[in-house]
Amino acid sequence: MANEFYEPGEQRAARVNALFARIAHRYDLINDVQSFGLHRYWKNKLVSLGAVGPGVSALDVCCGTGDIAFRMAAAGARVTGLDFSPEMLAIARKRVPGVTFLQGDAQQLPFPDATFDVVTVGYGLRNLASWERGLAELARVTRPGGHVLVLDFGKPDNRFWRALYFAYLRLFVPVLGKVFCGQASAYAYILESLNHYPAQHGVAGGMRNLALKNVRIVDFLGGVMTINCGQRG
Repeated sequence: MANEFYEPGEQRAARVNALFARIAHRYDLINDVQSFGLHRYWKNKLVSLGAVGPGVSALDVCCGTGDIAFRMAAAGARVTGLDFSPEMLAIARKRVPGVTFLQGDAQQLPFPDATFDVVTVGYGLRNLASWERGLAELARVTRPGGHVLVLDFGKPDNRFWRALYFAYLRLFVPVLGKVFCGQASAYAYILESLNHYPAQHGVAGGMRNLALKNVRIVDFLGGVMTINCGQRG
């Protein structure tokens, strides 16, 4: 049976918005539980790969509750966070003072070309109606020489390891949704969306199609989690 929060095509945004409205109040807690706290390391690595520091202008797209924006601001960057969920943004604004948070569409970013030195997206590209359109927007608003970074669930190349990982997402993670949000489908959505997403290799190909330079994939836990890196030419 298809997940109630997943729908392909242009109707997808409404379903995803409903999902994040549902889980916003527990989002950070469940991130800690389901990743055993490792998401903190992955986000710190993302900031490091972007060479984020004082004077850098950074944009975090699909910023959610502000975890990545917080880390970039702590590194000294001037940070803007953008998300389409008002519930997630309300939490971000309370958690991360000094960051500009905007409600907007990741597929139509409200910024001129070549605005930011670093543009990141964590666990968001997979949720868009068109990940290709979203990636193109990330690249468009990045300055020449700037970094485009995508953190998300991956698809391990090793078939046995991938099967174990997908079993974890199918059997254990929905239990967290049931326990913490009262709805298993809220987190069963992760596997459903990942099944329809090209993951790290597809995103790397998309970056090359956009003529980004120095494209590479940073894998964690054998490809369970990944960061796609590219630079605007």
